[in-house]
Amino acid sequence: MISRRAFIVQGGAGLVAAHLSPIQLANQSQALSRGRSSALGAPTRIKSVVRRDETLIRRGCNGDNWHMSWAADDRQYVSQCDGYGWSEHPSGMYNSRLLAISGSPFATTFEEVPGYPDCMPGFDAPRYYGFGTLALDGCIYQFLSTWNRPIDFPINFGALKPKELRFIGNKLIYSPDDGRTWCNQDGSTPVVWEPWDRRSRDSMVFFEEDQEAFSQTSILQMGKNYELNRDGYVYIYGTNGNSEGTMNQLVLLRVPKMKIRNRDAYEYFSGWRGAEAKWTTDINARGVVHTFPHGWVNTSVHPFAWQPSVVFNAPLGLYVMASWGMGVDSGGLWFAKPSYLGFWVAVHPWGPWTQIHEETAWMPGGDANARAFAP
Repeated sequence: MISRRAFIVQGGAGLVAAHLSPIQLANQSQALSRGRSSALGAPTRIKSVVRRDETLIRRGCNGDNWHMSWAADDRQYVSQCDGYGWSEHPSGMYNSRLLAISGSPFATTFEEVPGYPDCMPGFDAPRYYGFGTLALDGCIYQFLSTWNRPIDFPINFGALKPKELRFIGNKLIYSPDDGRTWCNQDGSTPVVWEPWDRRSRDSMVFFEEDQEAFSQTSILQMGKNYELNRDGYVYIYGTNGNSEGTMNQLVLLRVPKMKIRNRDAYEYFSGWRGAEAKWTTDINARGVVHTFPHGWVNTSVHPFAWQPSVVFNAPLGLYVMASWGMGVDSGGLWFAKPSYLGFWVAVHPWGPWTQIHEETAWMPGGDANARAFAP
């Protein structure tokens, strides 16, 4: 089995919901010799990002979102939403599924994790979508976003009114044995997909919070088995709400690695003290880590934008964030035009974040019809 590092060296590839989109950090050798950072922690090592479309490798699949994590067994685990995945003989169409990736960019293997609980769509069925995912010490954690209401089938997205359908909470499930068995947050098994009227803060890690914050999450990735982490915390990013002006605000929490299942152990970023972060246990006292550009949140269908991917780049000693905004028309319809793509860097998980790349019409491979998202 090829290691993830070799995978990256050979192909430089990162999963994207619509395409594989590799990047190259330009002028690394020169940048490494430059100063560490400014007094506020603004990084000075990277001058730009180059997206190398000529190295694109396309793998036919059906599904989206693809939050990834690198496990101790050297496999990459990836969350798939709304699709059949890569299998030639898929077991079904799922709202949420977990796949294991191995091989090289030129001979990639995608396998369903057999113990993952079935989460399939259906009339009036509870719907959960796997976003933030972390492989850590033989466990796999996954945060699943849940909508505010059931929807009728077939779905007529055009008939949905603004904000009528939106994510309002997160369910946390985990596997203590590399995906063979799965448990609810309280340790009980099998996993229960609570119906609409039985969801609450007793069964959800987040539910109907202020502004519906943290109803969509992304987890900072720090190398194989999170081994590059030094302070003992897992960092989890979220959107600050479900509207233009809140969804493009990034919020952050941290929790000790051994207490991910304990909501009471969560601490929320509340602001800066110089270059350091201030933390609070009160989610309503949270602060905003970063604000993305305005004008890239859809107001029709359900709000969906600005879920970032953040990784620690060990050779550079920097945190690198990729994020995206929804291309909308004058009526706020989603996917009406190509998406926004940006890259940012910081010397701390909480920033401050410096932008090093921006595209206001993200078209992988020069494809004008591309509607890529979730870099």
